[in-house]
Amino acid sequence: MRQSAGLAIATLLLVPGPLVRACGACGCTLNSDWASQGYAVKPGFRFDLRYDYFNQDQLRSGTKSVDRGGLVIPNGMEIQEKTINRNLTATLDYSPDPDWGVTLLVPVFNRYHATLAPGDMDPSFSKGSGLGDVRVLGRYQGFSEDHSFGIQFGVKLATGDTKQTFNAGAQAGELLDRGLQLGTGTTDLLLGCYAFGELAADWGVFGQVLFQKPTGGKDGFKPGDGVNANVGLRYTGHAGFTPHLQLNVRAEGRESGPNADVDNSGATLVYLSPGVTFNVSPRFQVYAFAQVPVAQRVTGLQIEPRWSASLGLHWSF
Repeated sequence: MRQSAGLAIATLLLVPGPLVRACGACGCTLNSDWASQGYAVKPGFRFDLRYDYFNQDQLRSGTKSVDRGGLVIPNGMEIQEKTINRNLTATLDYSPDPDWGVTLLVPVFNRYHATLAPGDMDPSFSKGSGLGDVRVLGRYQGFSEDHSFGIQFGVKLATGDTKQTFNAGAQAGELLDRGLQLGTGTTDLLLGCYAFGELAADWGVFGQVLFQKPTGGKDGFKPGDGVNANVGLRYTGHAGFTPHLQLNVRAEGRESGPNADVDNSGATLVYLSPGVTFNVSPRFQVYAFAQVPVAQRVTGLQIEPRWSASLGLHWSF
């Protein structure tokens, strides 16, 4: 059941760039496009709709968790409580021929955030939803006859809102941290490469890396550079379903600028992601993944999820 599918990084880009306290790396490194076999050598359109859920409620510093009960309140640093993310991303892909392809990714976010600002005794809360930063990504995979190696190149556009405020609490009416806004406000360049093939009979394997470089800042804020790297394995011996296992890595640099949280941004995160794709028909798949952290190193004081979940539908036309 080998699929001549070029690896894509569509779902690596579901969250708009590196967010403050490393939350941009959470739940966004999973590559469900390879899972759903969405990139085909043959020309045509493909559509993917994916839902991601992750609750950032574990306070961390360096490689260790932090007990909030041991922190002095009020504190000179911000003490975050949680950020609940419910993200939906629509992905449209088109291949005019076996060598070239282009992908449009449109994310919509729903985010709840609770935090204790520096010097405050009472927490502040925000609820935000809306369009995130749209991405356009091209690819070329005509280097070999089997199209098993390719490159990606594209941009992240500044379409997400950067002016959302706290809804309630001590900071009501004040702007959210720039890293918690729906968009970064910056245009980022994207460049990556991938390779895939058969490890053995009925076993497929892939590797992929993607670099993200902001071209400038906005309103005193510039996100850090980022890199995603994935390796994956799947078993294709079953006609009706395909089990998967991925190792997902993200490293991101610190933010910069007067409105950046320089001391509490930047991280290296490693996730293990088991999942399964159900082949409902030759043109329609349903997939589900869980993602759990296996190694985390954050700069300063940040919150990270203990797990995340992804559900998706994929059509080929």
